[in-house]
Amino acid sequence: MPVRTSVTTIGHLFAQVRQYGQRHPRLTAAFKGGVLFSAGLTIGLLYDGTPSHNRITEPPQQQATAHSTANITGTGLPLPSDAASSSPTDNNLPRLAQTEHYNDLPAAPAAIPLRRETITLGRGDTLMDIMVDAGASRRDSHSAIQTLGKLINLRRLQVGQRLTLGFHATPDPHQSQLQELVLQKNFDEKIVVSRREGDAPRYDARTVEINVTRESYFASGTIEDSLYLAAQQQDVPAPVIAELIRILSFDVDFQREIRSGDRFEVYYENLTSAEDGQQKAGNILYAGLTLRGKPIELYRYDSPGIKRADYYHSNGQSARRTLMRTPIDGARLTSRFGKRKHPILGYTKMHKGIDFGARTGTPIMAAGDGMIEMSQRNGGYGNYIRIRHNGTYKTAYAHLSRYGKGIRKGRKVRQGQIIGYVGSTGRSTGPHLHYEVIVNGKQVNPLSLKLPTGRKLKGADLDQFQQQVNLLQTQIATVRPAVQVAQD
Repeated sequence: MPVRTSVTTIGHLFAQVRQYGQRHPRLTAAFKGGVLFSAGLTIGLLYDGTPSHNRITEPPQQQATAHSTANITGTGLPLPSDAASSSPTDNNLPRLAQTEHYNDLPAAPAAIPLRRETITLGRGDTLMDIMVDAGASRRDSHSAIQTLGKLINLRRLQVGQRLTLGFHATPDPHQSQLQELVLQKNFDEKIVVSRREGDAPRYDARTVEINVTRESYFASGTIEDSLYLAAQQQDVPAPVIAELIRILSFDVDFQREIRSGDRFEVYYENLTSAEDGQQKAGNILYAGLTLRGKPIELYRYDSPGIKRADYYHSNGQSARRTLMRTPIDGARLTSRFGKRKHPILGYTKMHKGIDFGARTGTPIMAAGDGMIEMSQRNGGYGNYIRIRHNGTYKTAYAHLSRYGKGIRKGRKVRQGQIIGYVGSTGRSTGPHLHYEVIVNGKQVNPLSLKLPTGRKLKGADLDQFQQQVNLLQTQIATVRPAVQVAQD
């Protein structure tokens, strides 16, 4: 916005100069040069050094220099106070004539190049320690870290996040002046902390969007053993497979409904960072499954006013439910809900959940959004997790070999997130998942539980969604035959 204001002012000035030039042509060129020089510096001054929480998109070729723009604050020359408000007259000819000397001013000194160090956060690292080890003073480090903390929760920094420090040299060869701190927040965002000019170390922070290119990929295959293995054989990235299973789990019982010979399709994005070339699997745009000739097709749609995108059938009915049908893929149902002879104790006992037999280490997903209420050893259940989804529903997962990354009591989880892995801890005869659904404090049969369906798109939302579906169907139709021929 400020730059736009400056451009408008310059246009206004030149309009006045053109009028004045008709009467005094010799001074017009000199005045134009002076205005251009002053206005250029004024644009640099429009950033006043205050923290900005707005997202900024920087072209990759400019990212190396854009972070230091705040360092030129205070070096510009002001525009004449009356230049934009009154037309030049004969009374201010001497002042205008002085603009002829602007071209004689010395060129601005070249920016001092920064020495940069990129550090990957490791287990047990603290920001203070790694910044001081890299050459920053504790005073600079403390101020920069405080500023960084305004835009990100420092307690949630993850092992593997990247931090780049930029330094100016000082008389002390062992201690450089910290000019810039850049933290990779996620794949397409970073936080830039830049030093203000002055004796005291003061910093400003802003979030910067990283340019990302998106490419779409289509894959399909025949299921023989499990959906996971079938997709893996077609080189579908593991995160895409996990998301595909999560999406289809609303409509499909992977333990009872999938048969050998069924087919899957997936159309998904792959992201490439324009900054460093790193790649990451993106969103699934379309997920398809054909079960004994019956197709299930789901399309991604980001509805205005809804916090996150969802997946819908072609008629606009959301696939999402409160809980997934099953929280595990490629497992066989080994024990149902109800009374049974206990395999270890030998007597008849109520089995308050269902068991899925699977290999040790098979991922287990959260059946729905919620908060972890319990994550610990729990008697005969072995390693155990219980999630509270809302005031009505809870789910429990037992006999885990280990817990998922970051899983602990009080942590929020998303539907489909990996929370643990199949094992045989506690009272168990072999690796399996014991799964319970708890409704109003009482265990119920997960296989017969009827859950409310999600929202149905209507009106303008439905029209926009169907336009998007038509576009996706056209795109998929162009690549589907080539993929099928390659497989044959």
